[in-house]
Amino acid sequence: MLSKSLLKLIRSLDVKKFRKGSGLFVAEGGKTVTDLLGSGIECKKIIATKLWLSENSINSTNTEIIEVSEQELERASFLRTPQGVLGIFCQRNNVLDETIPQKELCLALDDIQDPGNLGTIIRIADWFGIEHIICSTNTADIYNPKTIQATMGAIARVNIYYTDLPLFLSNIKKQVPIYGTFLDGENIYDKKLTQNGIIVMGNEGKGIGNECAKEVDQRLFIPNFPPHRATSESLNVSTATAIICAEFRRRSTIFS
Repeated sequence: MLSKSLLKLIRSLDVKKFRKGSGLFVAEGGKTVTDLLGSGIECKKIIATKLWLSENSINSTNTEIIEVSEQELERASFLRTPQGVLGIFCQRNNVLDETIPQKELCLALDDIQDPGNLGTIIRIADWFGIEHIICSTNTADIYNPKTIQATMGAIARVNIYYTDLPLFLSNIKKQVPIYGTFLDGENIYDKKLTQNGIIVMGNEGKGIGNECAKEVDQRLFIPNFPPHRATSESLNVSTATAIICAEFRRRSTIFS
């Protein structure tokens, strides 16, 4: 049964200050919840229908399991159509190691605002084996329910860090290549790419901010086709991220 206090807790986790204060977040849907349960991230509560619980086993002695009706789950859910299960998980406290980009390819996000875009980028990173994303302090909150939902479970495998991004880039730019997308950049399909370093993706409306832009030493451009045809002003940031990650991984496959 869903108590009033538990419902109040769940609804409060739609607000960043309450997520931050409690150190908790909500995840919904069988795929996302089971991926998180298998990742080692601590789960406080599973709120699920009788049908979902009958079809899934939860191997955690520290997780409280609460069976609810479909109507109760609808009251708690942030989705238009609840998917049988909702979990309350503990946020991770990831510590950023500045040597990681020396060894592997990472993403950096400069003030991404839309929670859906952020979640999609995390899902893209997961698909292309990018395990670390460094975010500016003004980037959307990873633990927003919309972001978690958009990751489709990828949040269980991708580490997210929030930091002073311009300062971070400045500190490591002598050790690793820093890529970024610009209208005056070099054609990504002609540019030499590495298997390590950082790819900076910018804000939906403004692109990469000036402070981060001055730290980028490898400027890239995704060309439209055909080159001189009138076209859209820009690509959605998650779409651009997918194209860039695909090209980096294509090169690493060819030359490995």
